[in-house]
Amino acid sequence: MLTKRGKYALRAVLYLGKHRDRGPILIQEIAEQEQIPKKFLEAILRDLRNEGILQSKMGKGGGYLLAQAPTRISLGDIIRTIDGPLAPIPCASQTAYAPCSDCPTVDTCMIRIIMRDVRDASSKILDGTSLQDALDRSTALDAETKKTLHFDI
Repeated sequence: MLTKRGKYALRAVLYLGKHRDRGPILIQEIAEQEQIPKKFLEAILRDLRNEGILQSKMGKGGGYLLAQAPTRISLGDIIRTIDGPLAPIPCASQTAYAPCSDCPTVDTCMIRIIMRDVRDASSKILDGTSLQDALDRSTALDAETKKTLHFDI
């Protein structure tokens, strides 16, 4: 399940991607525009910077910006940085595997097998969706909404 931190991280990175032509953006602006508590956002952006998803610049004209092209950042990268593995249970994780203490048959556990399928499906979508893909979809939705509103007037 996506945590509130993960959701805020996605919203903040999408905001930075949408406004990347402006250069560094202050935390305060992101917090206000995306309605994210500033202190909470500071920790999230720091984690994303430490993973190389974002860059930060200090001083006048400073703020946060993408460290890579939006085509090179997957939504899976962002979520894993903030929320950890995509697997719904530890025994289904590829990167943070841990056996369940109450499971006598790890290799034939149906719960584990199905949760690995869930992990694989989630990973396929999130790792296969770049920030640019999400930005493109957002732009298309905005255009469709404006078109619909124009005809309703």
